[in-house]
Amino acid sequence: MRRRTMFAAALAATAALTLTACGSDGDKPAAEVSGTTSKPIVTLDSPMEKPDLVLTDSDGKKYDLLEKTKGHPTLIYFGYTHCPDVCPLTMANIAVAVKQLPKAEQDDLRVLFVTSDPERDTAPVLKKWLGGINKEFTGLTGDFNTIQAGARSVNIGIEKPVKKKNGDVVSTHGAQVLLTSAKDDRVHWIGMQDATSDNYTAALPKIIKGQNP
Repeated sequence: MRRRTMFAAALAATAALTLTACGSDGDKPAAEVSGTTSKPIVTLDSPMEKPDLVLTDSDGKKYDLLEKTKGHPTLIYFGYTHCPDVCPLTMANIAVAVKQLPKAEQDDLRVLFVTSDPERDTAPVLKKWLGGINKEFTGLTGDFNTIQAGARSVNIGIEKPVKKKNGDVVSTHGAQVLLTSAKDDRVHWIGMQDATSDNYTAALPKIIKGQNP
């Protein structure tokens, strides 16, 4: 794993330790989150390196994250397709914002959904699920331990999915979106769980230019 810059201490005490527990309990609340911040999109005092991951994309091809996203503004989210609320809402909010961008900026942007549940989230599953949100988004799957290490390298916590006695599967993962600048290929901003489509719509044009939102 390539060397990274850690979060600023204040942010590490909140966002970096925030985990979302997602299950499959129908209409029951599926997310329990600790730690809050007043801003939906936070600018880091010290930018981080992107996670050094080589996985399989939703087309079944090898995907070297650092290589494929080099020189492109990139959004990275760790979640899973069976998540009943947080993950689809987050990706839908991003999709709404992306559609507001000029075509050239949409083409330049990379949006990655890295599964925290690779056993169920195969390449075809990711492709179908993301196809209902935005067909240009890329899903990534692979070995769980590799994904977990990559997430932890950017202070995103994920835990191996656990099957409960009633058959529900619970996956615990960080609810933050990593936003990188094309200028230096580093993570400069974090989209928090409460960031809305309006927040991303306002922020993305600046982020694409490497400016603080």
